[in-house]
Amino acid sequence: MKQFMVVGLGRFGSSVATTLASKGYDVLVVDSDADKVQEISGLVTHAVQADATDEDALKTLGVNNFDIAIVSIGTNIHANILATLILKEQGVKYVVVKAQDTLHGKLLTKVGADKIVYPERDMGVRVANNLVSANVLDYIELAPGYSIAEVVASDKLSGKSLAETDIRGKFGVNVIAIKNEHKVNVSPEATDAIEPGDILVVMGHEDGLRLLKEY
Repeated sequence: MKQFMVVGLGRFGSSVATTLASKGYDVLVVDSDADKVQEISGLVTHAVQADATDEDALKTLGVNNFDIAIVSIGTNIHANILATLILKEQGVKYVVVKAQDTLHGKLLTKVGADKIVYPERDMGVRVANNLVSANVLDYIELAPGYSIAEVVASDKLSGKSLAETDIRGKFGVNVIAIKNEHKVNVSPEATDAIEPGDILVVMGHEDGLRLLKEY
């Protein structure tokens, strides 16, 4: 059975680790935050407080014995890249890394990452494409402070194109789909009009989402 290592216990990393463990896999999690390590320790095979950018610390953990490592360090790009490099150099066969954007992804590929994932972007695409199903999307939290939500278009927005509403400029959120009782537009253009009763599927910071709902 494959053995997994998860580096970084943010929302994404914790979710990956606990899901793998629930399926019966051996999972080692590593994070520098003692509280996060303690919190998840009962849900995975091993939980260790360590600096993932410390080559000696990772070597002590025997990372070369793991089939797959998932690097989910989010905010510290330097640590994210360095941990990826060390894991590959120490012989981890397959390293999956969370990236913030395409440029970050390119850098990770250059240091040896085998697969790049973009959780926030991929979640938006997946949700938009699933809107045609019977499940109604209300609210999905992506990361602390960032979400996808449905907002009914107000009178101030109706009858205007997306460009004319300047939703991104005013509220700092992105419209990833427009839906009504007849259709779902999962890739709206700037020239697409918002009609009365349309539901906007928007992604962004909760402050911006709240202001949009009140607009």
